[in-house]
Amino acid sequence: MKNIHQEVQDYYGTELQKSEDLKTNACCTLSKPPKHIMEALNLVSDEVNAKYYGCGLTIPSDVKGLRILDLGSGSGRDCYIAGKLVGENGYVIGVDMTDEQLKVANDGIEYHRKQFGYAKSNVEFIKGNIEKLDELNLEKGSFDVIISNCVINLATDKLKVLQDAYELLKPGGEMYFSDVYSDCRIPQHLQEDKVLWGECLSGALYWNDFLRTAKKAGFTDPRAIEDKPITIENEAVEELVGDIKFYSVTYRLWKIEGLESDCEDYGQAVAYKGGIPEEELGFLLDEHHYFPKGKVMSVCGNTYNMLHETRFKKHFDFHGTWDTHFGIFEGCGGNIPFTARENGDAASCC
Repeated sequence: MKNIHQEVQDYYGTELQKSEDLKTNACCTLSKPPKHIMEALNLVSDEVNAKYYGCGLTIPSDVKGLRILDLGSGSGRDCYIAGKLVGENGYVIGVDMTDEQLKVANDGIEYHRKQFGYAKSNVEFIKGNIEKLDELNLEKGSFDVIISNCVINLATDKLKVLQDAYELLKPGGEMYFSDVYSDCRIPQHLQEDKVLWGECLSGALYWNDFLRTAKKAGFTDPRAIEDKPITIENEAVEELVGDIKFYSVTYRLWKIEGLESDCEDYGQAVAYKGGIPEEELGFLLDEHHYFPKGKVMSVCGNTYNMLHETRFKKHFDFHGTWDTHFGIFEGCGGNIPFTARENGDAASCC
């Protein structure tokens, strides 16, 4: 597809008028939002919700007062949810290249300001291509969190997207995003199908290519938060893609100096003290790391740093030093990237 950016704009700007117009379930959130997300979502306008095409939950916990950037913000749904969660002292910027989507998002600014009871809006939308973030006059190292919801698969230069995101994050910041991944590389003839591309299937990265790309961009140790198999539920599309399996996966990528390529054991441990309202009883770092409140748990050096060098530091007690290396750490999960495949779970769009 020589004009992929224009094709994507046309698909999301004119061909799709509402989420029900999607031909598959790929761009559809598979998990029920937690209470704090639902409370914010209930304040979002029907117009904004009608043009939502995401595939996951993309806003992490403990974001009050933070500065967030949304890549491919569309109608603005996730931006407005984030705007409520960061509070009046936080700020959210959405970037999208489709005029029709941006109009819906911008038309909702004053409505949502009133809904949230803020003196002035803390949400802003910018027209731009997420493959050219370095051209948008965004200050490097100025964002605490970067989010994205089923959009990076639509980009042709995914490495550039991740490299620019890395530069825009503050030290200790994270990229927390959901997208579609495949269990093998997508054949060229499917990549040239504009409908399959627009439906977030043809642009999906083979999961191992994604891991290599993320690490090349500077995100040394990608951590999956949640994954679900995608059921396409469209006979014609299922016939086209054949045996290729697709997954909706939420990843968090950290901008932390010193992360190692493997999980190394330094005899360290941490204990969650609580204090995060959304996760008071226990904190979920990723699919393999859940920290019940008060329990001392052994961790690898990378996990230690993901808690110690980020906004979560104040919520943990830390034990151990870096003085002695004990070899590889065995407690961070195996090589199979998606637990849903291990467990045989499946989910269709809710």
